[in-house]
Amino acid sequence: MLETIAIILIVLWALGLVSSYSMGGLIHLLLVFAIIVIAIRLLRGQRI
Repeated sequence: MLETIAIILIVLWALGLVSSYSMGGLIHLLLVFAIIVIAIRLLRGQRI
């Protein structure tokens, strides 16, 4: 489930880059959250 959330957040971040005027800093916060989730899963040794 966490990987699904991370993928959704990365997709939203990519969409935010295209339309950067709409959501601003929120998209970048979502990206940071997605990277943290992926890093935690890698450190635990779970498959992404």
